[in-house]
Amino acid sequence: MSQVTIPAVTPANDPISLADDTFTVGSRTFSSRLLVGTGKYKDMAETGRAIAASEAEIVTVAIRRTNIGQNSNEPNLLDVISPDKYTILPNTAGCFDAESAVRTCKLARELLGGHNLVKLEVLGDEKSLYPNIVETLKAAKVLIDDGFEVMVYTSDDPIVAQELESMGCVAIMPLGSLIGSGLGLLNRHTLSLIIENANVPVLVDAGVGTASDAAIAMELGCDGVLMNSAIANAQNPILMAQAMKHAIWAGRQAFLAGRMPMRKMATASSPQTGYFFQ
Repeated sequence: MSQVTIPAVTPANDPISLADDTFTVGSRTFSSRLLVGTGKYKDMAETGRAIAASEAEIVTVAIRRTNIGQNSNEPNLLDVISPDKYTILPNTAGCFDAESAVRTCKLARELLGGHNLVKLEVLGDEKSLYPNIVETLKAAKVLIDDGFEVMVYTSDDPIVAQELESMGCVAIMPLGSLIGSGLGLLNRHTLSLIIENANVPVLVDAGVGTASDAAIAMELGCDGVLMNSAIANAQNPILMAQAMKHAIWAGRQAFLAGRMPMRKMATASSPQTGYFFQ
């Protein structure tokens, strides 16, 4: 029997190589589909190490809770997360109405020299941190009219997602479950509906607890996943950041490969059709 040689898969001959699989958000294009936050780490050194291990390109920063230059007498997060290396994504975490969210985005634009890509989140209450959709829609309109590229945190409601996209949001970011809960993706069906109908990137935002959650989101067809607590609250954040990096890519490859159909009955792995037995 002749021996079959299987060539090694390299970026040069792999049709689905990591280097080529980019996605575009507004006017910017990225290779990494893992977006990470900067909160909850024990110190800035750990923050920098975990984000470096994740190989994320987009790093989100809560402007109301983190110093990026507005407080000159405090450590500046940008000293460990350089805008020269990462795309800083200011977010409006901690805002409970449209007015404060808009004001926070304008402050971020001023601090970051005209940077216009922001993550909008307007929360309904402090207990659930569930999005207030009425205030989110109001803030989104004001920001878009003012020239911002808005990535928007929202519920997993397909109709709301369509409305936000039609307004001009550059990415829809439905929750997988409540912020910081680690419960994973609780309603895959509605997430799938959002993905199927969207013409802008869809990124799961909130609820991821471990690498399998991130992989499932990507297998559903999400363009990316944003997470913070899952990495920062792990016993070893650096190792978890690496795990998330691999999970995102594994899930993306599985989605592009196309999974086998599900069947109710067994199908032999080694079919006997076409073989002669004595």
